[in-house]
Amino acid sequence: MAKILVVDDEKSIRDALADILTEEKYEVLTAEDGEDGWNKLQAEKIDLVLCDIKMPKMDGMELLGKVSDDGLDVPFVMISAHGTIDTAVDATKKGAYDFIQKPPDLNRILLTVRHALENSQLSTETKVLRKKVSKGYEIIGESKSIQEVKSTIEKVAPTDARVL
Repeated sequence: MAKILVVDDEKSIRDALADILTEEKYEVLTAEDGEDGWNKLQAEKIDLVLCDIKMPKMDGMELLGKVSDDGLDVPFVMISAHGTIDTAVDATKKGAYDFIQKPPDLNRILLTVRHALENSQLSTETKVLRKKVSKGYEIIGESKSIQEVKSTIEKVAPTDARVL
């Protein structure tokens, strides 16, 4: 079950999003501002963040930047009543998965959440598979010729030299 953090200073929006996501069988945490959201992101393994942009203490863009700077790999869906195309572009440049205007269309929220979680899972699987593939090749053999080839590879591998 995916764990979703809803960060919004409006209690009614927070509660509505939490209710609909809980109904869809997601585990939901809520935060009333960016600082509270940051603390929860550090304390828990969060799979997705739904985040308002305009909030007291730390706004959504600051939170997104802080998460990105800290190297946390969690998709963000930004939500705002004051959204402009420039704000949406800026949020996407900073790493947001999507941008939704308030009042949120609950069907669009659910579809975006599903796609963001699927995308995140595929990204994680791709990283794991690339790691496995990169370790998958090994020269097999113990003859003197093979040992010489392995020795040459060990000497040349750390350099930029071309080998033919």
